[in-house]
Amino acid sequence: MSQSTASPPAFRVVDLIRKKRDGGALSAKEIGYIVDAYTAGAIPDYQVAAWLMAVLLRGMTGAELAALTNAMLYSGEVLDLSFLPATKVDKHSTGGVGDKTSLVLAPLVAAGGLYVPMISGRGLGHTGGTLDKLESIPGFRVGLSVPEFHRVLKACGTAMIGQTEKIAPADRKLYALRDVTGTVESPDLICASIMSKKLAEGTDALVLDVKTGSGAFMKKEEDAVHLAELMVETGERMGKRMVALITNMDQPLGRMVGNAMEVAECIEVLHGGGPEDLRELCLHLGAWMFHLGGTTKTVAEGKLLSEEIIASGKAFDRFRQMVELQGGDVSAIDDPTRLPSADCRVEVRSAAAGYISAIACESIGTACVILGGGREKKEDSVDPAVGIVVHKKIGDRVEMGESLCTIHCHAEAQAERAKKMIEGSYTIAATAPHKPPLIHRVIYRGEH
Repeated sequence: MSQSTASPPAFRVVDLIRKKRDGGALSAKEIGYIVDAYTAGAIPDYQVAAWLMAVLLRGMTGAELAALTNAMLYSGEVLDLSFLPATKVDKHSTGGVGDKTSLVLAPLVAAGGLYVPMISGRGLGHTGGTLDKLESIPGFRVGLSVPEFHRVLKACGTAMIGQTEKIAPADRKLYALRDVTGTVESPDLICASIMSKKLAEGTDALVLDVKTGSGAFMKKEEDAVHLAELMVETGERMGKRMVALITNMDQPLGRMVGNAMEVAECIEVLHGGGPEDLRELCLHLGAWMFHLGGTTKTVAEGKLLSEEIIASGKAFDRFRQMVELQGGDVSAIDDPTRLPSADCRVEVRSAAAGYISAIACESIGTACVILGGGREKKEDSVDPAVGIVVHKKIGDRVEMGESLCTIHCHAEAQAERAKKMIEGSYTIAATAPHKPPLIHRVIYRGEH
């Protein structure tokens, strides 16, 4: 009778579940075993689901979280960008409505001499995705191979692609399980998911834009701060220079919501124009990227440098170069009217006079999804042409019958549900409210 030569498992998973259930801290080896064995299919879903629930209820120590992030990071390919001669820096946003800063920041910071390797995501639910915006540019390829990614990075200092199958496969498998076991909301698991993907880019520094407010995933500021602190500490434990900005998402960022329309708005900013809030946030985030990347000694100098690069036209030129290298039609960058557009316009008019005191921002994002500009399920297709122009924002005066928003759609009937949702999202008061600050606070452990 033959005997099995397979070595016994390093740990009993049930013991690790109990340990975390009872509030104990797992070692890096124990966490690494769970991640590696689950990714390889050696542990059943039901045991990992129990462990995830224990993590949700008990939380993790800083050391545990760093170990989990590290195990997820090295479950797949980590890009080696050591062939690039300058510092590599990236920005990650937790997502919101009209959040389009990546399209400005990547070429802006690359034009300042740093490398910006961006691995981005698609929109899901009420939040837009960077990849969907880029794909509204005719011909733009987000599915570059790693050698192609390297080639574009080397040529123009930045490239923007989607997550490959080989990057952080443990994250994909764990996220799918979290999605069906009520454990998505765990700050520790959110942190490990985000950081494992971003650190796989091979960057030296990371600027985090953590949104809070009615259009953010983290509605409460204290929740956003907690997540930001976890990500900053985890990144620093893994040798990266980190900062997190807690920024406002109580109203859409900029004026445009919808993929091609947001690209056109980013081109305005790259030409030195665009809405003040979008322009200012890009300048602040760019300032931190330059500071963490070692280009400037202070954040204030980084902001001045960002302003100079935009004013010189170098940021727009770099965006145009990246689009061309990734197969996009540069004529649509030179003339944004060539981007996809919808013929039909439907006005959303105010039912009262007064001041805009609040906007249910998530409803604006959902209205764009209803038009076809986003996806409710991962497999949904996206219409790049549709969207919403926001005319009135918090603090603005509005008269009865004046337009709050303009819906861009293909037919009026298509816009009816979206129109009702937008109408219900605005609160109008008799007196002007206090305008919310764009940046609530900065989480940083160094000098700036």
